[in-house]
Amino acid sequence: MIEICAVDWSNPSHAAGVLAMIRAYALEATGGKGLEPEAQARLIPALRERHDYVGVIALVPGQAVGLVNAFEGFSTFMARPLLNVHDVYVAPTRRGYGLAACMLESLEAQAMARGCGKLTLEVLEHNLPAIASYRKFGFKPYALNPAQGPATFWEKRLPLRTGEAAV
Repeated sequence: MIEICAVDWSNPSHAAGVLAMIRAYALEATGGKGLEPEAQARLIPALRERHDYVGVIALVPGQAVGLVNAFEGFSTFMARPLLNVHDVYVAPTRRGYGLAACMLESLEAQAMARGCGKLTLEVLEHNLPAIASYRKFGFKPYALNPAQGPATFWEKRLPLRTGEAAV
């Protein structure tokens, strides 16, 4: 039996599960290179402090098998909050059973309860299984004006603050 629930930081198994799922995700090709020890040490305390964090965890007795991390933002054009999905991870042995969709359904319910106008996410263009899953769930590329094309996700890394360890 798989339990899908909101991440509850007062439950030590949830905190351990979030860290385990992010560590596993970071080791896969879509995650990049693994989580540095400094990031592992900071992750759970930092997430606990964030009031904009919304998480959904999938559990089987004794272990986490899936995770969705999201953060609240704001759509100026809708004048409503939004939830940006930052991580979706399902353990390899649990893939192909609709677990990501179940976690996203839970996240969507939380977003609606918060009055959010939409869910957003970014996905790697060659991660075709994830793209298919997200399309099936109702996500699509974002474009305000089709003549201008879809939006792309960019980043600019910022320097470390004094005393902050590199990750």
